[in-house]
Amino acid sequence: MDADLQACVAFHLTGRRPDAQLDAISGLQLQPAVFSGYRDLTRLRYDFPLVLVGDRGDGTFVETLSGLIDGILDRIARGADSERLRKHVLRLEQEIRSRVAGGARGLLSEIWDQAARTLIQSDKAIGESLSYARTNLKTDGELADCDAALPYHLLGHAWGLTQRQRARNFSALTNRLILKLSDILNADFANSGASKTPDKLKASFGSGPLDRFDFDSMSRILSRATPPKKLSEGRRKRVEHLLATLRKQRFFPADSSSSGAAQTPYPFAFDSCSEALEAYRTRQPEAVALSRAIAIAEMEIRGDYNESKHDALFEAFGENGLDARDSALFPDYLVRIPSAKLKGSEQATLDEILSAELPIRILVQTNDVIEPSPVRSGHLAFALRSRQLAGMAMGMGGVFVLQAPGSSLFALRDSLRKGLNHVGPALFSIYSGAGGTAPGIAPYLLGAAALESRVFPAFTFDPSAGPDWASRFSLAANPQRTLDWPLRELAYEDEARQTLRESLPFTLLDFVACDARYSHHFARVPRNKWNDGLIPAGDRIAREDRAPVEQVPYLLMIDPENRLQRVLVDEKMLREARRCRTQWNSLQELGGIHNSHALRLLEKERGAWEADTAASHTADAVVTQASAPAATTLPAGAVEVSAASTEAEPERSPDEAYIETARCSTCNECVTLNPKMFAYDGNRQAYIADVSAGTYAQLVEAAENCQVSIIHPGKPRNPAEPGLEELIKRAEAFL
Repeated sequence: MDADLQACVAFHLTGRRPDAQLDAISGLQLQPAVFSGYRDLTRLRYDFPLVLVGDRGDGTFVETLSGLIDGILDRIARGADSERLRKHVLRLEQEIRSRVAGGARGLLSEIWDQAARTLIQSDKAIGESLSYARTNLKTDGELADCDAALPYHLLGHAWGLTQRQRARNFSALTNRLILKLSDILNADFANSGASKTPDKLKASFGSGPLDRFDFDSMSRILSRATPPKKLSEGRRKRVEHLLATLRKQRFFPADSSSSGAAQTPYPFAFDSCSEALEAYRTRQPEAVALSRAIAIAEMEIRGDYNESKHDALFEAFGENGLDARDSALFPDYLVRIPSAKLKGSEQATLDEILSAELPIRILVQTNDVIEPSPVRSGHLAFALRSRQLAGMAMGMGGVFVLQAPGSSLFALRDSLRKGLNHVGPALFSIYSGAGGTAPGIAPYLLGAAALESRVFPAFTFDPSAGPDWASRFSLAANPQRTLDWPLRELAYEDEARQTLRESLPFTLLDFVACDARYSHHFARVPRNKWNDGLIPAGDRIAREDRAPVEQVPYLLMIDPENRLQRVLVDEKMLREARRCRTQWNSLQELGGIHNSHALRLLEKERGAWEADTAASHTADAVVTQASAPAATTLPAGAVEVSAASTEAEPERSPDEAYIETARCSTCNECVTLNPKMFAYDGNRQAYIADVSAGTYAQLVEAAENCQVSIIHPGKPRNPAEPGLEELIKRAEAFL
């Protein structure tokens, strides 16, 4: 073993770096090689910044800047000037994105105008294009970047819209009840003697020549002609009490049309679980009283209330709390809390809220997902609090749970809305990417890296989606979720200026290598000391057996000049990567991917089927032999026909896409992915109905998702389909 390899082996096994042969990575500003195209996010079109739009009636609460720009271009970039308009408006989009990345905040319209003025100063020709585009900007809202404030800002915005909708619904309901109840009292007064006094009659005539009427005589006549028909004293007091209860409520802002002094509404957003729970408990009697008043008011308006029957019934109203329908009338509580504060009594209170299924939405924000373990040296507590919290919440069965990095929140916007509308508690566990431990790397990129490296997977658990885990739990937001690690293609040039391409798994090691706290677990190998003993870290993680000591794992990283570097990984960090993969595999099983129970059952059923088939063939052979005449009496050609009938079918071409239909387990994965490309036959087993009805990417994804690996994508039919090189490599495992 030469000295260079010996130094590499020594570092890998001990974590001690020989200064003469290996370099420390701290201060070198190295990043994972697959980050090479993402150093300057302002030059890319991606989900951020977001535009937090107002209530549009269709449930939309957020748009992307790029999406709004594309919508404008679809309307205006036509005809001979289309290319010029497109170029100018895209320059504006980049300027807006740069300003937001630099800390600018405000409405899209405001920052649009600021950016446009800057561009027009440097290029007068752009002014006409931007003015035309500005008149087509139909949507406005606050801009939000992927940073530490995003989870609070976005969820608070969406929650506020749901509360405003509830306020409108509540106002419409209570205004109707107040009007009808007031009509009951007004009608009673109109039928009473008090309404027929001369003064009351005179006041009811309004303006005009009042001296022509004798109101005293009119009062005597009306009093004799219409005997009073009064409400019972009990009903009048009940209606008056209902009106007072409806008017003094503090759960929603008072409607401008309601009478009486306006009450200051209660706040419903809190910074701790304890404060939210205390407010809920304190206000619960008032909520019960208001719900009772609404129910009784509806009966009074219909004339259905019977004191002897209903008084006792409503006296016990709400003793066991409000049901889901009554609770839906009131605002939900929102708690926004950093994960670091979830300790001791605060954690216990959160557990109490979730277990009691209270209508409280809890946002737990995490800024660091690879903290050092507090109990074991060399261990990483990656997303420890988040995993424990999410696991506990899902185990309760009635809690909506969403876990995701901030970079994925736009993609999961529908799930956010479902969580906010869930009838029980909802837990949102979000990693911001803004921990400040990876200098020079944007929070968006760190959030995406945490997702890809399986450190902080995205998932949802929706109790309302169905009765079982298969319908409730989803890992759909994770890239290449059937694999241990996502594969990303890296293209680079070697010393001979030849372009090379390599498919790299993005693992925990790549994510941790970004963090300055763990730089001592990595060491750069100078290019002149590269040797054959260095192997890609992804290959080493995948090996379950003990690799030869001469094989040292390395990562490909890039320096600020985009030059490739090989960075060694020590044994401790390699073990952490395997532990992360094991945790991801457990999560995959919950999501129905490589589920050991299903695979074991499938093997059992396959064995039983093969045994039955073999027994059936044996029985058929015995029957055939017993019933057949002597061989000497067969015509000469009969043997040839029999042989021809038992010939095996010709093997399929590896270029052809097909499914081994007879082995299909009817898991629905492929048919759900594209019901036009994939279909079931009469036995509920899948086949390719129309290979041209979808993309090659869908074929490959279906093959990866197939639980029994019977889908063969073949070769692509469309040579112009994007990303074919990576897709073909992924398809090789299924040819």
